Amino acid sequence: MLDSKETQYALQEMGKMFPNATTSLIADSDYHFLLAVILSAQTTDKAVNKVTPLLFERYKYPIDMANADPKEVAEYIKTIGLYKNKAKYLVECSKMLVENFNSVVPKTHKELMSLSGVGRKTADVVLAERFGVPAFAVDTHVHRISKRLAIVPEDATVRETEKILMSKVPKEDWIKSHHRMIFWGRYQCMARAPKCETCPLLEICQEGQKRIK
Repeated sequence: MLDSKETQYALQEMGKMFPNATTSLIADSDYHFLLAVILSAQTTDKAVNKVTPLLFERYKYPIDMANADPKEVAEYIKTIGLYKNKAKYLVECSKMLVENFNSVVPKTHKELMSLSGVGRKTADVVLAERFGVPAFAVDTHVHRISKRLAIVPEDATVRETEKILMSKVPKEDWIKSHHRMIFWGRYQCMARAPKCETCPLLEICQEGQKRIK
């Protein structure tokens, strides 16, 4: 298991390779960013960014989406996974924003997670990206990298991974570390074909050392 110092070293090395790592989702408002994050579940940011321009143009404000038929919304997002369920989430989430939050995206975990389609990871991402609230959102990339580098135990749950990362990384670095790990997972330590031979972290990665033997 990597200790705090080794974990922070790994993240610094990731930062050297991906110094400009940040969110890939494109949105022009807190509301639209919230919708984009909901849509990004189990699909790629690239796929989401392809459907959101027309979606956002049609539904500029929560009240617009709140009054929409989910079937109509589904037509805008039918190229991404689980689009029918996501269309329902977007409509219900918008209704709740209008009715409970005066059409303003809330700024706390509890309030965000009261919205339809919003889980802990979505709330973390919105808080970090739109409001600068320190959070360490754990997606599939972060979870995988944490286990491969032995930052967390192999059997750690997503919530356990989040807690361990938050304990090993300074709070002020949570947001940028989250982005670095996502980019690392996308372009260096991919799920199926990680680039172990050229990895600058090979010396501290037992998983990588096993793979190249």
